[in-house]
Amino acid sequence: MSPTLPTGHHGSDDEHLASLGYASEFKRDMSAWANFSLGFTYLSPVVAIYTMFAVGLAAAGPPMIWSLVIAGAGQLMVAMVFSEVVAQFPVAGGVYPWARRLWGRRYAWMTGWIYLIALFTTIAGVVSGAGPYLAAMFGFDTSVNTVILCSLAILTLATVINYLGTRVLATAAIIGFAAELLGAVAVGVWLLLTERHHNLGILFDSFGAGDGSAYLWAFAAASLVGIYNYYGFEACGDVAEEVRNPGRMIPKAMRRTIYVGGAAATFVAVALVLSVADIPAVVSGENTDPVSGVLEAVFGTAGTKVILGIVLLSFVSCAMSLQAAASRLAYSYGRDEMIVGSRLLRKFSATRRIPPYSLLIAGAVPAVIVLGAKFSEDSLTKIISFASLGIYLGFQMVVLAALRARLKGWKPSGAYTLGKWGLPVNAAALVYGLVAIVTMVWPRTPEAPWYDNYIVLLSGAVVVVTGLVYMAVHRSHGRSDAPYDDAIPRRAPVSADTGGTGEREPADV
Repeated sequence: MSPTLPTGHHGSDDEHLASLGYASEFKRDMSAWANFSLGFTYLSPVVAIYTMFAVGLAAAGPPMIWSLVIAGAGQLMVAMVFSEVVAQFPVAGGVYPWARRLWGRRYAWMTGWIYLIALFTTIAGVVSGAGPYLAAMFGFDTSVNTVILCSLAILTLATVINYLGTRVLATAAIIGFAAELLGAVAVGVWLLLTERHHNLGILFDSFGAGDGSAYLWAFAAASLVGIYNYYGFEACGDVAEEVRNPGRMIPKAMRRTIYVGGAAATFVAVALVLSVADIPAVVSGENTDPVSGVLEAVFGTAGTKVILGIVLLSFVSCAMSLQAAASRLAYSYGRDEMIVGSRLLRKFSATRRIPPYSLLIAGAVPAVIVLGAKFSEDSLTKIISFASLGIYLGFQMVVLAALRARLKGWKPSGAYTLGKWGLPVNAAALVYGLVAIVTMVWPRTPEAPWYDNYIVLLSGAVVVVTGLVYMAVHRSHGRSDAPYDDAIPRRAPVSADTGGTGEREPADV
């Protein structure tokens, strides 16, 4: 494999990609600003906070805010590792092609499988979280059937936007970013000016959450707010073949997504906490929807509908960005002939420059998950819990592969590198991710049936085992001849007189 080339214009971008073994069918229609907007709308601080605020506040009280700070620091380290990888390997599909170049085909297949299922689940979680807001905006009752129909309507809209092509997707991402950020700041400032009931000291007051002695466990349960908020930055790399100068632009976009998205999420969460008049009622479970109560009290019925419109735009933008990421991953699988149905998944629309069947899958599978919510109580929390676990597993498989490759001699050679800080940041990112995963799977409802108590761990195990069974039966990953395991430098020849090259064969682990 040829060494990577510096990128600086469209021609050299294609040369760089050709050196990695690919000729892209995508058009590089996505600007650096649009790429950042895509990551921001995928991360979507408004979606994360408005979806999980009540859960976090009820579990741990106002100090749940600090989970946003902790998760932000941890995920920034992950983003730095990803930045090194995507700068060297700017290939569409994100974690799957990165794991493929860092480790091997089978490892990459499992990484992509876990991540793809998690993306489908996250899309379902986002549109399910949006369903009640859409129902409230139009004055519908919030029955299960109504919420499901509203969720499917939002999913359909996001799919249509994606089908219109990269340029429309990029424009929609910028509009979504601007509306979400301005809306979040405007609402937060107005709440602080007109509806502030507490001072900042309550951010250290649990209001009795966790029964005092068990507060650490209560905070761990509430940390799902921070964990759910800080992913989305990797979407910037999922569309690497649609961005000019991706080796430089995408690492910047990833880090900015963390900085801006994290700051916006924390600001909105703090403003909401200070505006909830009766926090003990939320902690006790008496008030299960503090967000709607605050908005109604401050903005009235008409004003609340305007705010709900901005919130819904954020949800649509988030779902749209998630679908873009999922479809590029599915396309990447199909292009490398790694899964059943590859012939369809790799098909490309010459007019719109998008993979239509991959997009169809990214709409159909989440729709099935949304429909399944009819048969499960508390389905949104379960969907989000597994989605977060799956995303984090996919992330940490790449972080682990990068650490392994680094220890075997990989020296990142893209436009962005951490230099001497690469190894410690990589190791710290892995430790953070493992702690977050344990936090997510830890059972916290002993009074519930065992399968509900271990639902996150069980769902993760089902996805992994299903993937292993598929790999054993179909073995499509073994037939793929696309480049893999080429991040680690080859050894020099042993000797000329023995006729051996001494080169390391690519690992397929």
